[in-house]
Order: sequence, then structure tokens, then C-alpha cells
Amino acid sequence: MLALLASRSTSAQLIEQGGIATEFTQQCATCHGNPAMKTAPDVATLRQFSPESIYAALTTGVMRVQAQGLSDDVKRALTVYLAGREPGVTAIADAKALPNHCGAGDPTDFFLPAWNGWGKDSNNWRYQTASDAGISASQVPQLQLKWAFGFPGATLVYTQPTLVGGRVFVGLDNGYVYAIGAKTGCVTWSFAAKAGVRSAVTVGPVKGHPGAKYAAYFGDIRGDVYAVNAETGMLLWERQVETEPVARISGGPVLAGGWLYVPVSSMAEVVSGPLSYSCCTFRGSVVALDANTGRQIWKTHSISEPLVRWKKNRQGTQLYGPSGVSIWSSPTVDPARDALYFGTGNAYTPPPTSGSDAVMALDLKTGKRLWSVQNTPKDAWIAGCFPPEVSDNCADPAGPDYDMSSSPMLVKLPNGRQLLIAGQKSGAIFAHDPDAKGKVVWTTHLEIKVTDPFGEVVWGGATDGQTVYYGLNRGGIAALNASDGQKKWLTPLDPIAGREMHRGDNGPLTLIPGVVFSGGWDGVVRALSADDGHVIWQYDTAREFDTVDGVKAKGGSMGAAGPMVAGGMLFVPSGYVGVQNGMPGNVLLAFAP
Repeated sequence: MLALLASRSTSAQLIEQGGIATEFTQQCATCHGNPAMKTAPDVATLRQFSPESIYAALTTGVMRVQAQGLSDDVKRALTVYLAGREPGVTAIADAKALPNHCGAGDPTDFFLPAWNGWGKDSNNWRYQTASDAGISASQVPQLQLKWAFGFPGATLVYTQPTLVGGRVFVGLDNGYVYAIGAKTGCVTWSFAAKAGVRSAVTVGPVKGHPGAKYAAYFGDIRGDVYAVNAETGMLLWERQVETEPVARISGGPVLAGGWLYVPVSSMAEVVSGPLSYSCCTFRGSVVALDANTGRQIWKTHSISEPLVRWKKNRQGTQLYGPSGVSIWSSPTVDPARDALYFGTGNAYTPPPTSGSDAVMALDLKTGKRLWSVQNTPKDAWIAGCFPPEVSDNCADPAGPDYDMSSSPMLVKLPNGRQLLIAGQKSGAIFAHDPDAKGKVVWTTHLEIKVTDPFGEVVWGGATDGQTVYYGLNRGGIAALNASDGQKKWLTPLDPIAGREMHRGDNGPLTLIPGVVFSGGWDGVVRALSADDGHVIWQYDTAREFDTVDGVKAKGGSMGAAGPMVAGGMLFVPSGYVGVQNGMPGNVLLAFAP
């Protein structure tokens, strides 16, 4: 896409001579600014990104394949053209550069109420009990903003916040992870990963490292996994679990029995349309690591069929398959059955694979596949498979892109039976029986047909064991009986005035007794009654904030990370673009009654 820029010289010359602006219009604007390419942020949105975010996208992020033939000067020139200044994130983003450091009066207590990792617990319920929430349903209408923390050099707050030991752990697209005091917003430490950190942080005991009792575990968008001292932020170990160029860790790692289970996903389907791209050899996987050392114990791919040469496209580029089947979200641990459960994404290329769009179970100790149930067969899809221009790299027919992208929830019903409940981008909710090799017990469709890649149910729901709740991309929240899937209520939610383009509530939900919280693409966080779905409180985060660390900050869309409740406070990360051209942001907000 950017090949014509590769022959230029320095970034200063490129900008001064107008070459970057011309070439961007001719080459990049075919996607960025093209109304038919809804998945690509337009130029106005790109100009809201920090230079660190743009430069990272070109060098280590989602655009690195398109930009691989460019010199560093060209990449920096593109960054300056869009963002207005050179990247230099380290000088401003490190915690040492911030004024509000935690003092001796901010002790770490790892036994305080917590929300650890993506789903709060190994069942992935995203449910906080009354005692750990510290906020009752009657207090929610009195929630008020207590502090705002601005993240310097960041544009996307797409990491689910974790709260352990009185500290909030959150990662950013600029590659930094922060530990922030929950009560006041003071900063304890920061850690600079090699690339943006999208996965939730999981905190747990660690051995063999003097001075470190607990580690914070997370992954970046290059396929690297890290363990850092949860009290100091010092690196304990680092391991790359996937070497495919567009691999990433989007789902939060899960800690169980001293092992860390890491899901691996990819952005290959986004960059696979050009005929020069040899699509595709990436295959999703789960990797088990020793939590103390980072040593790999086992790695199991979500595709069991062998990789073969599929065909050559009309340009003569060799294509491979079956490929894809990313694991986008955090796995669910079932120690009683020694099983690990997760949902899988669509394939990228034929031939068909039984692992795509499935709920799968692996043995915790060996990684051996216990069972797999495919909910939509023959779903091979990459970007560029929608008319009028369909890439020759697409399957024929192209699949509907119906990932099982959300974490399954292991629900124990009042009668003692357990079900594994998972949502699909089609809008269907499936309940699987873990004692019958994943047999489907019930299916409920929250949408008749989804015809775009955005998906109806994307990042997941929440449950208290009796009712399951899911957010919808059309805008709204639905409640279903966990036992049989019958709909209890469905509340439509419209964007606030002036943000009609930013419709949707497909980010992860959060539940406390009597209340379900949702962050919307329109930048509004809402609290709904869990009993009947009426809105009892809302707050518009898409604005500028005065921050406790003095960083200029504003909120934006919410679509990848959800609200988090623990210890009498509600924490809301704000700022996400995703595939729906959302509003960037760089703020973490803390509320209390």
C-alpha cells in the first residue's frame, strides 16, 4: 500500500516537499477515508491518534506488514504528517516523569477486594459479589467522579483494568503498563513493553525471584508475554510465544496451579486482502507457560488439520490453508474437570477446518484436545471479502465472520448442573454441556442475521449464575435465563445526540448484585437494573478531564475493555477505535458513591 514512499529520503524532506501528503492521498486514502472501507479509521480519526500510537502501528502494530518496505524516515514522516510531531513516548510516558507518585501512606495489600484478570475469576463470570463490590444497587445513582488519570502518549485504553492489592493495573497502545493507586490515582510504577498491551493483567504469586512475591502477567500485540514484579514493575521474565508477524495477545492470560495459560490471536485477516500477501500461515493457539520462569510447557493449535498449499491467486502469489482461528479472549479454567475452555475465531482460508467458530476444551496438564463443538462450519473470511471489490485471496463463498470471540462462562445452575455459555458475533448465544463433550443444550438468537464484520455479540457478557447478560452492537443489553436461554428482557440503547455514528454496546459487561454496567461506543457508561433493564445511572466520558497526574486527557468510545467494580469504586477505561472508527481517548476514570 505504501510502496511508492520507500524511495524517499529523510522525514523532514518528505514533509517539506509535500511528498508524504500526496502519497498518503494516493495510496493510503484508498482505505483511510474511503466510505466503503468502514473498518479503516478515516483521516480525521487518525489525526487524533498520538504520534507514538501511529509510529507503533507502522513498526510493530497492525500496519507493519503494509509498511515493511519503508525506511524509518518514511514511517516517521507519516507519523508527523498525521499526528503533528515526532514520536518520543518514553520521555513522557514513564511513571518517573509524572508528578503524583504514591507515598508511604499507600501500602500494598494483596488481600483487599479484587478484580483479577479479564473475567474477575476463573469462571469468567465478570460478576462481583456484594461484599467485594462495596457498592449496592441503591448507591449506584449517587456515583460521582473521584479522580481521572491521563495516560501520556496513549490513544487507546483497550486493556481491561485489574485491581489487586489496592492497585489498578492497566495497559495502553503506547506499550506501557501502569500500576495506579485505587483510592487516589497516585502512580506506583510503569513498565514499557515492546509493543502495545491489549491483554488484561493477571496478578498472582511468583517464586524464584528475590524481592518479588507477586507478579503481574500480560501480553503485547507482538506475541510477547511478560511477568513483572507487581510491587515494583521490574521485569522478571519475558517470552515470545508466537513468531508470526501479525500475531498478538489480545485475551488476558489465566493463572492456575502455577501455570500461565496464554491465548494467541492475529491481525492477519485485516492485512490479507492485497494480492501480494501470501495468505495465510498463522494458526491460533493456547500456550501453557511456567508462571515462575516463562518456560513453555505445551502449545496447542486451534487447527488440527495440516497446513497445505491452497491455490495461487491471479498475481501468482501462493496461498495456504486452513489458517486463522484466533483465540481472542481469556480462557476459562475448570479445575474439577482439569479442563481449559475457550472460543475460537473464523478461518482465513480454505480448506475447511473443524476448529473455527467453535467452543473447545483442552486438558490443563497436557494441552490435549478433549472436545470441540463447531457452531458455524466453513467460515473462512478476511478483510476485502465484501462487494463490490472482492479480493482474489478470499474463499468462495466467503464466510460470515462469526467468531466465538467472547470468553465462555462456566455457570453452575441452582440444580447443580453446569453449562458453558458463550456468545457469537452472529448474535447467537450457545450453552454447551461440559459433561457431554460440549453438546449444545440450548441456543438463543439475539439477532436474525448479521451482514458485516463488526458482529452483534463480540467481547462477552456477565452472569450471576441465574441470568446471563450480553451487550449488542445494534445498541442495547439483553438478559437471558441461564438454565434454558429464554429472554427475560432486552433494552435498546440509543447513542446520545450528536454521536449517532457511534452506536453499539458490544464491549464486555460487568455485573454486581442488581446492576449491570456497560460502556458504549458513544462514550457513555451506563448502569442498568439487572431485574428489568431500565437505566438507573449514566455518565458521558467523551470529553476532556482535569487529571490527578496533570496529563491532558479525554475520554472516547468504549468497546474492548469494560467497567470494573471493586472495593467500593467503579473504574472506567475510556478510549477505543477498533473496527468501527470509534473515538480515541486516554483516560481512566474512578467513581464512588
